Amino acid sequence: MKAKVVQFRMGRHVIHPRHFLIEVEGVSKRDQAEKLVGKEVSWKSPAGKIIVGKISGAHGNNGIARAIFEIGLPGQAVGTSVEVK
Repeated sequence: MKAKVVQFRMGRHVIHPRHFLIEVEGVSKRDQAEKLVGKEVSWKSPAGKIIVGKISGAHGNNGIARAIFEIGLPGQAVGTSVEVK
């Protein structure tokens, strides 16, 4: 499945560097996003390095999912595509 990195997971005072919000194609409701929990997510850098993560839960009611990566993604990853397996 294709997905897009939307933003870092942020609070009022803290940015969680390994947590990202991703928008999966075809998912528009919270219950659909919750079905993706546990699936693997991979992001490929322009240099070819692959960073792997896992979907940990839904974020909000509009189908956005929360993913935790092994190492933090760079800021240039925001707006790029990821692969959900």
